[in-house]
Amino acid sequence: MAKKNNTADMHYLELLAKEFPNVRKASTEIVNLNAILSLPKGTEYFLSDLHGEHEAFIHMVQSASGVIHAKIEEIFGKTLSETERRSLASLVYDARAEMARRKETETDFDEWCRISIYRLIEVCKSVSTKYTRSKVRKRMPKTSEYIMDELLNADDEANRSHYYREIINSLSRCRIAEEFIAEMTQTISRLAVDRLHIIGDVFDRGAHPDLIMDYLVKFHDVDFQWGNHDIVWMGAAAGNSACIANVIRMNISYNNFDMLEIGYGINLRPLSAFALSVYGDDPCGPFRPHILDENEYDPVEPALAAKMHKAISVIQFKLEGQCIKSHPEYGMEDRLLLDKTDAAAGTVCVGDHVYPMRDAFLPTVDPASPYELTAPEKELMNTLEASFLKSDKLQRHIRFLFSHGAMYKIVNGNLLYHGCIPMTESGGFEECVFDGQSLSGRAYMDYLDARVRRSFFTRDDGGDIMWYLWNGSKSPLFGKARMTTFERLFVEDKATHKESSSPYYKLTNDRAVCEKILREFGLSPESSHILNGHVPVKIKDGESPIKGDGLLFFIDGGISKAYQKQTGIAGYTFIFNSRFMALSEHKPYSPLSEDGTQVFDSPVIRTVEHLKRRMTVKDTDIGSDLEQKISELEALVEAFREGAIKEKY
Repeated sequence: MAKKNNTADMHYLELLAKEFPNVRKASTEIVNLNAILSLPKGTEYFLSDLHGEHEAFIHMVQSASGVIHAKIEEIFGKTLSETERRSLASLVYDARAEMARRKETETDFDEWCRISIYRLIEVCKSVSTKYTRSKVRKRMPKTSEYIMDELLNADDEANRSHYYREIINSLSRCRIAEEFIAEMTQTISRLAVDRLHIIGDVFDRGAHPDLIMDYLVKFHDVDFQWGNHDIVWMGAAAGNSACIANVIRMNISYNNFDMLEIGYGINLRPLSAFALSVYGDDPCGPFRPHILDENEYDPVEPALAAKMHKAISVIQFKLEGQCIKSHPEYGMEDRLLLDKTDAAAGTVCVGDHVYPMRDAFLPTVDPASPYELTAPEKELMNTLEASFLKSDKLQRHIRFLFSHGAMYKIVNGNLLYHGCIPMTESGGFEECVFDGQSLSGRAYMDYLDARVRRSFFTRDDGGDIMWYLWNGSKSPLFGKARMTTFERLFVEDKATHKESSSPYYKLTNDRAVCEKILREFGLSPESSHILNGHVPVKIKDGESPIKGDGLLFFIDGGISKAYQKQTGIAGYTFIFNSRFMALSEHKPYSPLSEDGTQVFDSPVIRTVEHLKRRMTVKDTDIGSDLEQKISELEALVEAFREGAIKEKY
């Protein structure tokens, strides 16, 4: 209710009155919002560790992680054959590819289009039942909004069947049926996935994180919880040299030249010229790239890629050494290994042991000043930094990660973060000292979130905090004692490659620890859960994604092809709708084959918790916001009726 003596409240109500200028308009909105509160909660989808696998990811979203297939089975299970149901699902998943196939196999393609539109309308009706008609229209493309709305709401079919049929026939006669089908399938997916949560690591390993970001920028409702692979790209976009070197090294090592040069416009020609001049006769054996995907536009011979990989790796270790020396508070002195190499002897000292090096040819490393860049290396890094800073597409994508992302998120009673909450062996929150402050738990996460934003937007530390979060021992995004990139490249002994994980990952098997984390973030263990990414769940070794007696879910199941031999599956989606929570376990994605065929394996959807009652919008965070708005509108109506604010008509 409005407080007559509160100037601030009255000023706000006067501003609100510009949108709702009289009792009738304000009351109509109250009716609308109260109706929305009674609708079922929309379905949330949680995915993590996408790692550039754009085709598999887009398929997961387009198929609603198996929910579309289930809807088709529910609607058409008794009326269509299994082949027809599979074909309809394939049409929703990838309309363009399915229509191209059908053009080759159908004797009357126009008739097939008409039949498909009828069937798609039924699927669309099914996935739209949770929403107001207004919200459904907002998910439709503007070019087809009127037609789709008419087809979805032609309730009196006995009287309107001719009208209904004529619309569909006209689509064929006007030769826009294919475009309409493609738009209808997009609308189905937009309605099936109400909200998308990406729990870290869009970037690296896979070929096209740029295409994933293109897709997500256009998505209607998405948020990110930053992962360690995201944060290193964020640091690179800020111009941090150590982050830039890491990003280039990783993506050269996975043969991602198309993404770097074509996708983001990063000019790698200076690096290739430098690498050839320094390592022209060096085979660079340990630096041969992993080739998971072929480059279409910018293929690079593996021999040259190996030289480029080695060149940027050595530069990376130099730059990281400079960063470590500049920040003793990071406690990363054990990562200073270039000064422990003996090129003449071909050895390196790691910890207390001396190991033979797989490759001891380091012509740019001065034993007297091993972490100093040579003049050509400095020139090269200046050029690469300019490429990152001037890449409009990269800068747009990274700013989207800032505007839609955070270190963690609390949404509808669930706690989302990528890596871990740093903890001690005894189960306490680990104290981390930064800027003279001793921080732990939620306070530490809040500090890091603010610090990263300040670093990117003011450049006050050159982005060093983002490099630390990429690989620091107390980074909640990394969650390991050290990153052993140097050892993996230069030392054969695999004992040196081990990266010990934070105690958190064992502790969270205990329900009491998960309860402690939830309470630290102001959540009740009776009604809340933790959604966690970062660590691939090795199903083939008997691991379970469910921890803490059902309070925590690890949802990195290996969408990245680089992990699938370890995990045995191809990723998880966590699904939270109005009735239950479920895990969708995916099989490896099969890309389109040369003959135009494609196999879509339905994921296994396993319910992990049934809600005690159906959840409505009123029970959600959005519901709380709507109730606040209703309260404000009621105060405005009272102010109108009391004459405190003049109505306008």
